[in-house]
Amino acid sequence: MLSDRQQQILELAKRAGRVAVDDLAGRYAVSVQTIRKDLNELCDQRLLARIHGGAVLSSGVENVGYDARRMIAADEKAAIGRAVADLIPDRASLFVNIGTTTEAVAHALLRHGGLMVITNNINVVTAMRPYPEIELVIAGGVVRRSDGGIVGEAAVDFIRQFKVDFAVIGVSAIDPDGSLLDFDYREVRVAQAIISNARHVILAADSSKFERSAPVRIGHLNQVHTFVTDAAPAAIRQICRDADVRLIETEAAEAETAATAPAGVA
Repeated sequence: MLSDRQQQILELAKRAGRVAVDDLAGRYAVSVQTIRKDLNELCDQRLLARIHGGAVLSSGVENVGYDARRMIAADEKAAIGRAVADLIPDRASLFVNIGTTTEAVAHALLRHGGLMVITNNINVVTAMRPYPEIELVIAGGVVRRSDGGIVGEAAVDFIRQFKVDFAVIGVSAIDPDGSLLDFDYREVRVAQAIISNARHVILAADSSKFERSAPVRIGHLNQVHTFVTDAAPAAIRQICRDADVRLIETEAAEAETAATAPAGVA
């Protein structure tokens, strides 16, 4: 049985994806030790998973709401989006699947010209539709109301009609062994078709995905060509080296740029 405060903490985590000890202590006017005890009990029941300074939703069957996911690591996702966009030339064809990080990539691609973008992501279509230099092709199928993803066998069959230059894919979680995971088997089927029908696969995922789990396996990190993240654990770096996957860590790249910039240049 959960206390009222623990139930409220769990609901906050479901909406935002994570909770912080200091924020919760202020919210409920209790000590940080009390909040840590609440979080430990929620983690003991495998409802949350502890991270430094707080906890994240550990549900293996339910994703965080789409609007809440947009807010999680928003700055990191924007940096990842810019880094991915730098890899894609004008006049390229590409797949973009559902996800808040791939949506950030779409926004970063708006200055490109001559792109052909094939997507099962209604949010990507909304972002790119006003730009005449980008040709949009949207998959048919069942619209998932929770996030605007188009899923199902019709979407899979549609994707298989194409062979594109690049695929930009997002995932819900990345296991320490390099497994790429998601919550909806219908979306997984679409993602697998996208991977199979692109010449160069770019995985775009922020570091919060290393703290999460999901029940359905898309594939493995060794199936992608380039992995763009803000920061990767040592084990993931080793997998990338062993599989000859190019790893781009935006946090390190931005730090290096700041360190080499002339004095007075932001």
